[in-house]
Formats: sequence, C-alpha cells, structure tokens
Amino acid sequence: MAITWKVDPSHSEVQFKVKHLMITTVTGYFKSFDLEVVTENDDFSTASKIEFTADIGSIDTNNQQRDTHLKSADFFDAENFGQLKFTGRNYKTDGEEGTLAGDLSIRGTTKPVTVIVEFGGIVVDPYGQTKAGFTVSGKISRKEFGLTWNAVTEAGQVVVSDDIRIHCEIQLVKQA
Repeated sequence: MAITWKVDPSHSEVQFKVKHLMITTVTGYFKSFDLEVVTENDDFSTASKIEFTADIGSIDTNNQQRDTHLKSADFFDAENFGQLKFTGRNYKTDGEEGTLAGDLSIRGTTKPVTVIVEFGGIVVDPYGQTKAGFTVSGKISRKEFGLTWNAVTEAGQVVVSDDIRIHCEIQLVKQA
C-alpha cells in the first residue's frame, strides 16, 4: 500500500548560498515550497514519487532590493517562471546517508542534479503524527539554468559566483 508523505513547512527550510565578490557568502531562502513523497512503506528507498517545488516570488535574502533583482529577468524571471521544480528519480541509501538523483527545472531549463541526503530518522510526535527528517545538500551551477547575469568590479572581480550551494532541512509528515 502506497504511503504519501508531505512536507511540514513550519519545521522545514530551503536555503541557498552564493559567494558575493568572492569574499563573502550571501544566504537566501525560499519561504514558500512544497514536497510530496510516495513510498511503499517507511523505507524511503522505495519512493515512487519525490516532487519538490519552490515559489520564486518567496525568495528572501534579507535585502528587499536584492530579492527584487533575483526575481527579475536578470535572474529567475519570476513573472514568466514562477516556480522551480525538482523531480527525484533515484534515491540510493547507504545507512543514514544517501544520494538523490533527479531533474531540476529553473527558468525553463531542466538538468540532472544529484544531492546528498542524510536521513535523520522517523518518530511519532506528541500529537500522534509520524514524521521523518532529512538534511539535503548539494551544489549547482546557476549559469547552467540560464541565470547568467553578472558584473565585474573595476579590479576584475566577479560579483556573483556561478556555484550555488543548497542546504535543506526537511521534515515530512505521513498522511493518514
């Protein structure tokens, strides 16, 4: 019997980090996102569906001017591409750590991506809900997804690095 798991957004976060001027790191979040996983049992390696979406309009880097620029056509083009999507294809585990390969779609471009997944375990919370926890990390090239805007300082330094580091803390709730 298939089991559906949905993200608990109040106990999950989706974060990205990018080098600015190649000397500091700026952190951003997607505040609105969804994740659904379908498994055969409590073993997530049996997943037949792993689908994640994030609303581009929910980007928050703690700087409104930068957020507006990220949502513009220079970067994510939120007006024409309102969501990014990751569809998992293959989750392989080795104990508590594993890899998840899938397809990431940003700004109309879809590329294969593999992320590292650390399984935190399954527990029943005080309200009787069964929850599963994961830490997901990885790195992508923003330019591969059409996010090519950049500027160069007078000294020749790149303003925004190509590498984007991804870090997610995910808590799933088993659906009745």
